[in-house]
Order: sequence, then structure tokens, then C-alpha cells
Amino acid sequence: MNYDLIVIGSGPGGYVAAVKGAQMGLKTAVVERENLGGICLNWGCIPTKALLKSAQVFNYINHSEAYGVKAAGAEADLQAMVERSRGVAATMSKGVQFLLNKNGVEVINGSARVMPGKKVAVKAADGVETIYEANHIIIATGARSKVMPAMPQDGKHIIGYREAMTLPQKPKSMLVCGSGAIGSEFAFFYQSIGVQVTLVEFMPQILPNEDEDTAAQISRSFRKMGMKVMVSSSVDKVDIEGDVCHVTVKDQKKGTETVIDCDVVLSAVGVVTNLEGIGLEETGIAFERGKIVVDDYYKTNVDGYYAIGDVVHGPALAHVASAEAICCVEKLCGGDPHKVSYDNIPGCTYTTPEVASVGLTEKKAREAGMDILVGKFFFKASGKATAAGNTDGFVKVIIDKATDKLVGCHMCGDNVTEMIAEMVAARENGLTAKQIAHAVHPHPTMSEAVMEAIEAAYGKAIHG
Repeated sequence: MNYDLIVIGSGPGGYVAAVKGAQMGLKTAVVERENLGGICLNWGCIPTKALLKSAQVFNYINHSEAYGVKAAGAEADLQAMVERSRGVAATMSKGVQFLLNKNGVEVINGSARVMPGKKVAVKAADGVETIYEANHIIIATGARSKVMPAMPQDGKHIIGYREAMTLPQKPKSMLVCGSGAIGSEFAFFYQSIGVQVTLVEFMPQILPNEDEDTAAQISRSFRKMGMKVMVSSSVDKVDIEGDVCHVTVKDQKKGTETVIDCDVVLSAVGVVTNLEGIGLEETGIAFERGKIVVDDYYKTNVDGYYAIGDVVHGPALAHVASAEAICCVEKLCGGDPHKVSYDNIPGCTYTTPEVASVGLTEKKAREAGMDILVGKFFFKASGKATAAGNTDGFVKVIIDKATDKLVGCHMCGDNVTEMIAEMVAARENGLTAKQIAHAVHPHPTMSEAVMEAIEAAYGKAIHG
């Protein structure tokens, strides 16, 4: 029952930490109470993208005549879409199992809690508890959907993201509260397959963490689909009468209230960390505001205990958790790893058009007193976008005037989530905007827009 490393949780932080530890010669075990791969692979990133792909295919069929293809009678079969999505999730979970087996990581099924003295207690499904010991223990228990008092989730009328991925039938109408990545993606999916969606956001713009121009573009695209978008608004209460939800929405600026009737309310107002009952108080591990306190290498205040992913301060993103996992394990093995650059984390939202960004927004850059240049290239001037029939969106770059360094980049358009890595790598390695623009970009591609946007910032754009 003794290990070099025990990881609690097998999400994109946990399983990566376990595999990395095993690769570095540690006798490693990972504890998981549900499915390998955690929320991301089973109930988050991956199955959501499968649903969105189904919506995209449905949209293409409905507009196929624009491409010279006649197709009739297309129907959105929600149950078939859900079945495909669950199949994708199962495949990815099996892939994690394969990786753990390949690297000799032992999987322990059950609910874990840390104990003093570098111990972990795991309670199996039958209630039997076993104590394990390890030199190093990494907590990667992730997060779950936040439940708001005005929207108590019952799993049928008021739901969270799990239920939204497996609805038994297509509702006629849905209100989505919260327009971050989760809320916007589900709002887009359900509107695409014929559900009348109302998207409600408390902040003055949807996608509150994105650049204002990006938010405006997505808002236009959503409204063009027929979605109702309400910003500076909040859900004050939900009254359920039979199978109808009477949702009271308050306009924060005007102070007025509107009652919206719908079949289903999706609460997408964020997540809360899974820290309850895992032994933090007993072990003496410090936490504040629902997050475990760690140093730059994810070590807690108690020797031998570490934490990564959603349970620590920082963006609650799968790729961040994976980066933290590698950094943490390399450090505890005596290495000198590269610290995670939290000012250079890409964010992606998989609506249509897609959204991808890194660095500061234009508003935040100006609020910081920076002297900046802003360049923009619209995809309506892109040969590849025009040929593909998807010209909504743009690439926007924000450049420090004095140093030519890239302060931020904001993309909105077809496949931009595949393009943002260029800007992340450039920022990570200190490349200037002009160096990026001087690199020859292939034609015709969407990526040409990066080069064009930088040239536009300097007033030298050829095609913009």
C-alpha cells in the first residue's frame, strides 16, 4: 500500500500528473471515484465538442444549397446526437485507461480523503476503507456546476451541464443563465437544432472575459440565428408550474422585470471546487475562498501534499491543469521546470463562429495605461473564409507601441481555436509582432489573417 506518488482525481490534471510521475520512475497510483478522465473527458470539453460537431453538420445540411448541394428532410435527432457524444466520451475515457496501464499506473476506485502523515484513505463503493501511504500526494479533485439560490437544480426543469448533455428529448424552449464558454456553447447547440433559446448574462456583454469586439460579433451571430440575448440581466427566481418554468429576469440597468416562460432552465453560472470532505482541515492544508493555497510549484503548506487544476487559483481550464501537473511532478522529482505562464493562457469557445484569445483585451490594456497599436483583419476579406462560406469574424491584435511585443490577440471565426497557438508560442518566446508578420503564412488559409492584422496595426495591410 506504499507509493512514491498518489494522485487524487483522474481529470486532465490528475491523469497527466500520474502518467508523468510514472514516466519519471515513481511508483504511482491514481484514485478516481467516477470515470477516468474526470469531468473534461466525460462531462465537459470532449462530449460537448461532439454535440457541437453534430450541430455544425446539421447547419451545413440546412444551408447546403449555398454550396450547390441539394438536400432535403434533415432532422436533428437529439437522442442520436447524445448517443454519439457519450460514445466519444467513453472512447476517450478508455484512452486514459490505456495510458495509465501503459505507464504502469495503478488505478484505485473510490472516494479519497487525505490524512496526516502522507496518507490517503479511499472508501470503495461497498463502503470498505483502505489506507494508502505515499511520499507525495497530489490533490486534483476538480470542480462541479455551481448551484445558485434562485435556480435550485432539480435535474429536470432546472439543470446543470451534465443534464444538458443528456436531455431525454428536445425541449421547445430553453433559458440559459450565464454566457461564459459553457453557457454560450450550449446556447448555440440548442438554438442550432431548433430550440428557442434565451441567453441571459449578468455582465454588460456575453463572454465577459473576452474582448468587447469579440463579444459583439458573437452576439450578432447568435441573434442572427434567432436567439434572444439579454445582457446586464439576472435571473431572480424560477417558478415551476407543471412542465413550464416561469423565469423572472431583471434588467440591472432599468430595474424592470420580465417573466420568460420556457421548458428548461440551464444554469451555467460557473463552477465550485470539490474540496468538501477530502480531509483538508484534518491534514492542516490551507485554503482560502474555495481554493487550496499553493506555491509556484503547487506545493501546499504541508510537506508532501500538492494541489493542481480547478482546486487552486488560476483559470479553470483543462490545458492549465495539465501544464500545472507536469510542472508539479517535475519539481517534486527534483527538476527545475518551466513555471506556468498565467498571463499567456489561451481561452477557447467552440460556438460558430469560434472564439480564441490570449493576453489582454483592448480595454484592459488601455486601463493599464499602455500605449498600444490595434490591428484588425476581417475574414470577409479572406479567400479561404469566403471559399468556405464562413466569413463572420476577424483577427484582432494588440501591440505595445514601444516594444512591438504582442499584448493580446483576439480571434473570432471558423477554426480560430486551431490558430491561437501560434500567438501563444510567439508570446512565450518573446517574438515581436513584426517577426510574426514577417514569417510567410500559407495561402489560402485562415492563418493569413494573423499576418494581415499585424500589418493593419502599422497601416500596411495589403488585403484589409
